[in-house]
Amino acid sequence: MLMLFDNKKIVCGVDEAGRGSLAGPVTAAAVILPKNYKNSFIKDSKKTNSKERSHLYDEIIKSCIAYSIISIEAKKIDKINILNATYLAMNLAIEKLKINPDKIIIDGNRFRAKKKIDFECIVGGDDKYISIAAASILAKVKRDKIMCKLGAQFPMYDWKKNKGYGTVKHKEMIYKYGRCEHHRMTFKIKNKQLKLTI
Repeated sequence: MLMLFDNKKIVCGVDEAGRGSLAGPVTAAAVILPKNYKNSFIKDSKKTNSKERSHLYDEIIKSCIAYSIISIEAKKIDKINILNATYLAMNLAIEKLKINPDKIIIDGNRFRAKKKIDFECIVGGDDKYISIAAASILAKVKRDKIMCKLGAQFPMYDWKKNKGYGTVKHKEMIYKYGRCEHHRMTFKIKNKQLKLTI
């Protein structure tokens, strides 16, 4: 079971989904769980299947003290780059919480706060602390819903299955049909490691 970061403070967990995708938004979630909250099923979203995540999404929203989910679209990502877009999504998610947390914990090793806040970056945080894992589930489920909706408009890219990530089929369809308005034009699709065009 994942740990609470501190049950004496109001702690907000933050995580994102879609940072490495070739298409669609990057989505960030911020969530504040009740002190002493426990749920052995909540874990890193990558370690759950879609059915489990959907159920946990509803459970987290029902049980949390506050939450917020923000998506930054592909055009904005291209304009400010994916790192800044991720920071923007996270900052907006934190700002839109109805309760001000005492502490913010963020999955990863870097963050640029828009306002003066007490935060800590934790590598692998979604596998250590329940509030970050909860945020990862909220972000993942919300973004997947967006990609499935977009996928109905652009069925050739198979977004319902790949959610915009660089699968073989997705790349083949980009080569065949070109990119659409929801693709990140600054992302190269040939390289295994995604790079930004500066």
